[in-house]
Amino acid sequence: MEKRRLGESGVVVSEICLGTMTFGTQADKDESFKIMDKAVDAGIDFFDTAEVYPVPPTTKLAGLTEQWVGEWMKDKPREGIIIATKIAGAAHGWFNPPIRNDKAALDRVHLRKALEGSLRRLGTDYIDLYQVHWPDHGMRAEDTLEELDNFVREGKVRVIGISNEDSYGLMKGLWKSDVHGFARYDTIQNNFSLNNRRFEDELAEICRREKVSLLPYSPLAGGVLSGKYNDGTPDNARFSAYLKAGPRQAAMAARFVNERSLESTRRFMAIGQEAGIEPVTLATAWSKQHDFVASTIIGASNADQLDPILAAAGLKLSPEVLSKIDEVSTEIRYPMG
Repeated sequence: MEKRRLGESGVVVSEICLGTMTFGTQADKDESFKIMDKAVDAGIDFFDTAEVYPVPPTTKLAGLTEQWVGEWMKDKPREGIIIATKIAGAAHGWFNPPIRNDKAALDRVHLRKALEGSLRRLGTDYIDLYQVHWPDHGMRAEDTLEELDNFVREGKVRVIGISNEDSYGLMKGLWKSDVHGFARYDTIQNNFSLNNRRFEDELAEICRREKVSLLPYSPLAGGVLSGKYNDGTPDNARFSAYLKAGPRQAAMAARFVNERSLESTRRFMAIGQEAGIEPVTLATAWSKQHDFVASTIIGASNADQLDPILAAAGLKLSPEVLSKIDEVSTEIRYPMG
């Protein structure tokens, strides 16, 4: 398992990060602990969670994932596990998170409440990477950054990051930090996969020039790149449930699972088969084989699902395989829109 630096910070993490959003819904407590144990045994030292997890977020379950991660960590050396968590974005955006009585915001008061809650549930006195789950471009960036900077100065947070951000928001935040002397974002956590390469259009160059690390989530495109949707909609799969869960979830499912995404997946699977690489291993290896990526975030609902993911540790795809992948991406551009 290779180690990589987060931005220009002092934090170095495993090239694969364990995402935990399934803990509490798709994975029960016993299975969640098995997944974490297996990940650590394989060399993963970087876990990612959030105050609204598990997904789909509900008032009843919000915070449960952090609580379980905290319980699991009780008999582990704290410095040996790099913990990333997130404050939910503003309530008036595309999604209203079911926390703080549906009034979530990114101001000083809510940042402080969110951090204190995460620290309590995780059973720790500091967070290694504290991230904004999604931005609020309508508010002053310095109001968020100043309090994040306070957390760093207080020793409650080591490194800060942003998630689901665009080029404007990332550069605005970095500029405000430079002007005011605040801690800078060292990471950005965005959707990035073989089926969604939009990050390469602009954000990748910003990351290179500004020394910000991408932590790609959904490297399997929500499981689509495993090929399990190519023979029809499977039972008990995430997007099978989303299609029945309401307009927002149905729209998300259609973005991930559509004619173009299934065709690109079919071609990627053929490339993997020719190279003797399983689809999940291929997608994970490709995700982390970029100079702007620090650690690829993976997830599982049972421990066995980790096997083909872990097979990507240390794997470097050949120039020939990468070239064939690029040919597919050129022929089927932006299959997720």
